[in-house]
Amino acid sequence: MRGLFIVIEGCDRSGKSTQCERLLQRFRDQGRDAQLIKFPDRTIQSGQLIDGYLKQSRHLHDKAIHLFFSANRWEAMDAIAAKLKAGTTLVVDRYAFSGVAFSAAKGLDLEWCKNPDKGLLIPDKVLFLDLPIEKAEQRGGFGEERYETRELQTKVRDIFMQLKEDSWKIIDADQTMEAVQEEMWNTVKELKPDSEEPRTGLWEQ
Repeated sequence: MRGLFIVIEGCDRSGKSTQCERLLQRFRDQGRDAQLIKFPDRTIQSGQLIDGYLKQSRHLHDKAIHLFFSANRWEAMDAIAAKLKAGTTLVVDRYAFSGVAFSAAKGLDLEWCKNPDKGLLIPDKVLFLDLPIEKAEQRGGFGEERYETRELQTKVRDIFMQLKEDSWKIIDADQTMEAVQEEMWNTVKELKPDSEEPRTGLWEQ
């Protein structure tokens, strides 16, 4: 059986990275082969440029940085498909939904933003960690990176809600870390792939 492709999304400071690590460990404790993938991957060439942009040490046109984010995801697709076929479950910290939500929140056309990512692998489940902006602002580190402003984060959440599909599970991130993790785990622990091969064709239907 192929591995599951599980994406964790949410606005900044919603606890995604911590919850991804915890979810990964839950799968491993169950004896399943599982790996964590983060987007953007800041270790490859496109990711290094993105890293400089996010840390505000580099300026790029909004359309250019959007395409770099998309290229960063496409660069990983063959490796992701191979891992899934080999039976590895993947917990993915951010995906194309983030790329589109952040770029569209800056004023780019929503359909234009989706186009570069059309055809990507389709997640089996998207877990969206929903946290009110006033709560996010109270968490350590808010405002350190380019996109962490109240106005932009509010727009980002609105666009995430436009992108939401039936495969999404909205999780209240304003709970204890343990309660959030339990809700995430209960959503995916018995999930089975609905196809033998990884599904392609994101946003092409």
